[in-house]
Amino acid sequence: MSAPSSAPSAPAESAATENDFLTQDSGLRPPGPTPSQSRFQVDLVAEAAGATEEKSPSSDASTTVPSSDKATASALSDGPGADSGVGGEEAKGRFRVVNFADPSGAGSAASPEAPQAEGLQNGDTVMSETSLHSSTGGQHHYHYDTHTNTYYLRTFGHNTIDAVPNIDFYRQTAAPLGEKLIRPTLSELHDELDKEPFEDGFANGDELTPAEEAAAKESAESKGVVKFGWIKGVLVRCMLNIWGVMLFIRMSWIVGQSGIALSCLIVAMATVVTTITGLSTSAIATNGFVRGGGAYYLISRSLGPEFGGSIGLIFAFANAVAVAMYVVGFAETVVELLAGVDAIMTDQINDIRIVGTITVILLLGISVAGMEWEAKAQIFLLVVLITAIINYFIGSFISVKSKEAVGFFGYDGSIMWENMGPDFRGETFFSVFAIFFPAATGILAGANISGDLADPQLAIPRGTLLAIVITGIVYLGVAVSTGSCVVRDASGNLNDTVSSQFTNCTSASCKFGYDFSTCKSEGSCRYGLHNDFQMMSMVSGFGPIITAGIFSATLSSALASLVSAPKVFQALCKDNIYPGLSMFAKGYGKNNEPLRGYILTFGIALAFILIAELNIIAPIISNFFLASYALINFSVFHASLANSPGWRPSFKYYNMWVSLAGAVLCCVVMFVINWWAALLTNVIVLGLFIYVSYKKPDVNWGSSTQALTYHQALTHTLHLSGVEDHVKNFRPQCLVMTGYPNSRPAILDLVHSFTKNVGLMICGHVRTGYRRPNFKDLATDQARYQRWLLKNETKAFYTPVFAEDMRQGTQYLLQAAGLGRLKPNTLVLGFKNDWRDGDMMNVETYISMIHDSFDFQFGAVILRLKEGLDVSHIQGQDELLSSQEKSSGMKDVIVSIDTSKDSDADSSKPSSKATSLQNSPAIQKDDDDDGKATTQPLLKKDKKSPTVPLNVSDQRLLEASQQFQKKQGKGTVDVWWLFDDGGLTLLIPYLLTNKKRWKDCKIRVFIGGKINRIDHDRRAMATLLSKFRIDFSDITVLGDVNTKPKKEHMLAFEEMIEPYRLKEDDMEQEAAERLKNSEPWRITDNELELYRAKTNRQIRLNELLKEHSSTANLIVMSLPLARKGAVSSALYMAWLETLSKDLPPMLLVRGNHQSVLTFYS
Repeated sequence: MSAPSSAPSAPAESAATENDFLTQDSGLRPPGPTPSQSRFQVDLVAEAAGATEEKSPSSDASTTVPSSDKATASALSDGPGADSGVGGEEAKGRFRVVNFADPSGAGSAASPEAPQAEGLQNGDTVMSETSLHSSTGGQHHYHYDTHTNTYYLRTFGHNTIDAVPNIDFYRQTAAPLGEKLIRPTLSELHDELDKEPFEDGFANGDELTPAEEAAAKESAESKGVVKFGWIKGVLVRCMLNIWGVMLFIRMSWIVGQSGIALSCLIVAMATVVTTITGLSTSAIATNGFVRGGGAYYLISRSLGPEFGGSIGLIFAFANAVAVAMYVVGFAETVVELLAGVDAIMTDQINDIRIVGTITVILLLGISVAGMEWEAKAQIFLLVVLITAIINYFIGSFISVKSKEAVGFFGYDGSIMWENMGPDFRGETFFSVFAIFFPAATGILAGANISGDLADPQLAIPRGTLLAIVITGIVYLGVAVSTGSCVVRDASGNLNDTVSSQFTNCTSASCKFGYDFSTCKSEGSCRYGLHNDFQMMSMVSGFGPIITAGIFSATLSSALASLVSAPKVFQALCKDNIYPGLSMFAKGYGKNNEPLRGYILTFGIALAFILIAELNIIAPIISNFFLASYALINFSVFHASLANSPGWRPSFKYYNMWVSLAGAVLCCVVMFVINWWAALLTNVIVLGLFIYVSYKKPDVNWGSSTQALTYHQALTHTLHLSGVEDHVKNFRPQCLVMTGYPNSRPAILDLVHSFTKNVGLMICGHVRTGYRRPNFKDLATDQARYQRWLLKNETKAFYTPVFAEDMRQGTQYLLQAAGLGRLKPNTLVLGFKNDWRDGDMMNVETYISMIHDSFDFQFGAVILRLKEGLDVSHIQGQDELLSSQEKSSGMKDVIVSIDTSKDSDADSSKPSSKATSLQNSPAIQKDDDDDGKATTQPLLKKDKKSPTVPLNVSDQRLLEASQQFQKKQGKGTVDVWWLFDDGGLTLLIPYLLTNKKRWKDCKIRVFIGGKINRIDHDRRAMATLLSKFRIDFSDITVLGDVNTKPKKEHMLAFEEMIEPYRLKEDDMEQEAAERLKNSEPWRITDNELELYRAKTNRQIRLNELLKEHSSTANLIVMSLPLARKGAVSSALYMAWLETLSKDLPPMLLVRGNHQSVLTFYS
């Protein structure tokens, strides 16, 4: 055993006794058990030892343990030849800290008890153990495994690395509520012991954006943070915000206009809207941990950044303008009081500006002083407000003779009955409702400071719903109360008494000896419900308290809005949805106060205060709030409809259909209040929605939009599977053997041109040459290249498989790729340009794949560019970056790939540079491969590595590979439809020329025919094409296809196939059979003679192609077929080579001989 790399922080006496064996690391001794104490496991990951400078082992290891963890690790180097000369850099690479759970933190320092044991029993057996107290007073144990150099945890008395369920495993990184611990990975538990464990990863969707991580760290580090309970944080705020000025100066007027019954209906309607929204808010708020940001956070995490970003911005703006609205309301009251005592400073409107400005500066001071001061101010204002309300109700029971002339007679049945029905004067029910509804808003005041609540999941539902109930009851009470004790019209003149000679006085006031009919008919009444906005002040026991209540209502609402707007705006900016606004994300102090947001809100509020004319802006604000309510309701409906397993609110009193009704109601109320403001709001929301959708913010919040997309895709895919295919709906669904998608851009671009928005495209990649396949790498590659395809706007799927060889892998894909009706029906290959250079068994495999596609009833398409297809060996040709890689600090890009001629580890595998069959040279080989491929790593950190100047052939290859990315211009697509394969040879060019890049190209059709029937054949083909409704510019009938080709071309063919002939006539039959069995690709003399005519036809067709189509943008030609088992692969390959050489880009197409075109409707 060697000296250990680091020692456990043991009690001093324990360390002293074992000092001869363990190197003590004093720097890691904990000060004692602390609440944040955690345990962790240190893995020594095996890696090739390199010669490095000598260094003290204890000093290496100490650097791998985070100083913040108040616990220590003990690790022992083990194995033959291990000595203290292990290099420092190597040690760093071999340690990994994994935190284990100690929820209560009642841990004690670890002390080694048995450092050595006799032998290794199994993979989970351990060699030394240290005890640690658990939260229940029981004991967990550390165990040291000398085989894997790992400390294990003792679970259920059994030595295993497997961890028991724990909340800390489910936290997001740097979560504010506690430290994220990492459970052992599946590979650590499952892989063979000598295998390297995989790197750490996050569970799906656990990644935080850098902004969220920073915020989480800030909140985790901050000490003494002020957090509010449900009463101070939510109930008080909501009640203050809902009880606005309306309660004191408009409620009596509303009763006068609409009567007691309809007033109660108006309050009930508003309460229904807010209650449904409150229930929806509660459901979202209890579906997981809620951070700061209120309505924005709830909507964005439910419906995604598009809805959240658009609503967040207008919601923050509405709150900022609401500050101005409430402050102006306050200033107007103050100026009225000043006017009453002749204390006007300049004129009325400028006085409002002066008072408003001073008020908003004072409010800003309270807000910036911190949430604690703001909360104290809110409670004081609430006390004043409640006192004012109680004061009114007390006053309503005290009937004073002097108040009768102004219409207050105390509670009386006849007054109540008279005021029960409506008496609209210049108003309608809906206009009165529009005036009242803003008084019911404010239910999100508590949710808006969700980040400052101790337990948002409990506080938001309880506080919001209770506030809605209490305020609703008070509004109803005031409506019934004022309607029962005050008449609608009163003159205020004590002389308007009932005259004895008139007996036709019918109003309720007649009972008390007053007759206000004169002023009512003249319209000169100054008092009563209809005419006096200060009715409640008159009724109350002590009038000035009502004035104080008005001040309290306006200032508290202004203060709540002044705090809400910056908090919502800060959360919006932290998510970086609008990149230009990121400067407002910064928070200051222990509570992370958005000071910059406060200044911005102050500026907006001040601007509107100086306008001092808010009759136009008020309905827009109400509509902004209603748009937020509508989307919160819709969020709940949407999440329930998506049926995502992640939608599990602990608040159960909601219903998806009620929430939908709430969303519709909010939209209706928007138009009832003010139709043009509703339209404007919708236009603004839609504009912001389109902007955010276009910008595609780099976030993934697991929104219900994603869940519903999945749900619909699954439903439609299943529905599609129950429908039989019809020829009218045929689409080419292509399995394209690209290898890595970025290694063959030409084939990817061309196939994408005719499958985009039409059919399915799957990029198949067979990975061979691995003795021990790394399936984790395969999954990682799959995700990475899928992101690459999305980033390049290629509508395709990437599907890699491991297989023994290319043919087996292709068979796997032909059988298993796709889902239901979304399965490929056409195999697309790159032409094997270098078939003569490598092992001919590769050609055998390649031709077998074409045969396999026909066996599976697939069509086959082969693309040939004379320059080749594979660009993976050219440096700096592509980048692969994704949001996950960026956020986790992996700035890795595929930049530099270098390969030898044979890119596979085994020379028996296909090795062409240009065919899609081979593995891309970017494959990372396992250590136990034979090293026949010289590959650079797939991912290189250095983005600025010097690029080597390209040679001429590579330059041509790169240009050719990009030719299908640009607009084709005026040219031709030549279709050589020699054999009827069901119409695929014609359908592909048609689809291609429908696309923007190819629309200027004309289709020219070439068909075979007899010299004496050329006109007849042309007319027949023209008729067929017109019935298919396919436009063409020209039809050429080739009467000379069967003419003998030129002699030099025939000689060139003979020369090409010479090395691949069996020449059985020159050897014994037995030897010939043996050679044919071992090299099945060889061409026998017999088959060469048998297919002489077919060979000549390929040579002749090449001559005709050069004659007619040498300037075409693309040639689409019927792929010649070879009978399986009769034509050797070398001969078939020679036919394809001869047919397509020295020509423009060429697609050899052969459908599966089922009709893909029809002329029936």
